[in-house]
Amino acid sequence: MNALISTALSGVVLMFVGLFARNKQTIKFFAIAAIIIAFIANLVQYPSVELGSYIMFGMIEVSKFSVIFNAVALGATLLYFLLSGSDFEKVGEHVGDYFALIFFILAGISLAATFNNLLMLFLAIEIMSIPQYILAGSDKKNQKSNEAALKYFLMGCFSTGVLLMGITLIYGSAGTFEISALGLGADNVSPLALCGIILVAFALSFKVSAAPFHFWTPDVYDGSPTVFTSFMATVVKAGGFIAFVRLFHVGFSGGTISQHWMLILSIITALTLVLGNFTAVFQQSVKRMLAYSSIAQAGFMLFAVIAMNQTAAQGIILYAAAYSVATIGVFAVLMRMHDYTFEGFNGLAKKEPLLAFAVTVFLFSLAGIPVTAGFFAKYFVLAAAIQQGHLLWLVILAVLCAAISVYYYFKVIIAMYFKQGSPVLEPVSSGFKAGLILTVIIVLALGIFPHVLIGCL
Repeated sequence: MNALISTALSGVVLMFVGLFARNKQTIKFFAIAAIIIAFIANLVQYPSVELGSYIMFGMIEVSKFSVIFNAVALGATLLYFLLSGSDFEKVGEHVGDYFALIFFILAGISLAATFNNLLMLFLAIEIMSIPQYILAGSDKKNQKSNEAALKYFLMGCFSTGVLLMGITLIYGSAGTFEISALGLGADNVSPLALCGIILVAFALSFKVSAAPFHFWTPDVYDGSPTVFTSFMATVVKAGGFIAFVRLFHVGFSGGTISQHWMLILSIITALTLVLGNFTAVFQQSVKRMLAYSSIAQAGFMLFAVIAMNQTAAQGIILYAAAYSVATIGVFAVLMRMHDYTFEGFNGLAKKEPLLAFAVTVFLFSLAGIPVTAGFFAKYFVLAAAIQQGHLLWLVILAVLCAAISVYYYFKVIIAMYFKQGSPVLEPVSSGFKAGLILTVIIVLALGIFPHVLIGCL
């Protein structure tokens, strides 16, 4: 609750700071201060939920899970501001508005982690989505940015309609919007409730870019300004998955009905893993490869939705942290490059060895190489699926797809270390290098001591 209030108020404050502050760097420092305050305010609430969660007005449930996830989301956003906050001014003049929109998205993510009512879920998804439509089209002089915003807006509106229809059918069957009181786990499956659950699953699959609802992702991520793609592909995606996990674990678990939606989500997971990884192999642009990679990563995060156990809850928290931090780091370096193709990274290790080393660690983490955060993130979500039972075939498929992902991630590493070239980069400040070192340390620390994070649950 503290995270929701602090991020919403910070968004309003940043709007006014943007009006009166002439120096764009001043706006960035205000945003960093605001995110630190929100992070501290969120952690202050942790002692009150150590003994159990509490529900406010039947609408919001504050728990250890929500507080820890909000800490991950706010912490990742802080890294994002430190590494990429200076790039906001390259998009346009309204830097204060861009930061304000980011904070409003964080308010939606905080609500997605705490909702206890289907109406709150709808509000959370919309508060997360609408600012993204604006950010996607913020580079008004770029035709690809305008196209990305229009495509994202139209597809987003359609998925919102599907979500509302699903909520309506669920309410018609259960007679309540409160997810903890839906009572859909009975042995007699209501066709009305099942149709509603399927529609909600499809709508949320669109929001997290799971196949076959992923078709908007490559064009939107590629067309949006890179600095905003970094946030949309990481923290926002993680927020969508938290809503997914919370709704299905609390509202739709138990009884015969869970077996029906588990089968559907298993098929979606398999399609997401296969399509995301195989399509990423054939990309010529690193930015577009990362877009398809984000689809493949969504396939792994879907395991946490299917597996209804404590390991799944730990897995999604760790995966959200590992994936967000590593991808934010890769995008931060990508924004310093003038050429986004794989050839643009040729010889980077000789020109900027620190940047090349950092990108290598981040890509190792995304591929799930041991000693990085991504290894244990994948381990926990797959272990949760094995504990659930009847999903061994899906786990085997995921391991094979993870092996395929090593190929396209290592294409970047090979270009940096084993190919000749002189990449064109923007000036790299010492502050940026310090931020990269901090990000590398976090990725390695979570890979060696994952229980520092998940032990809090």
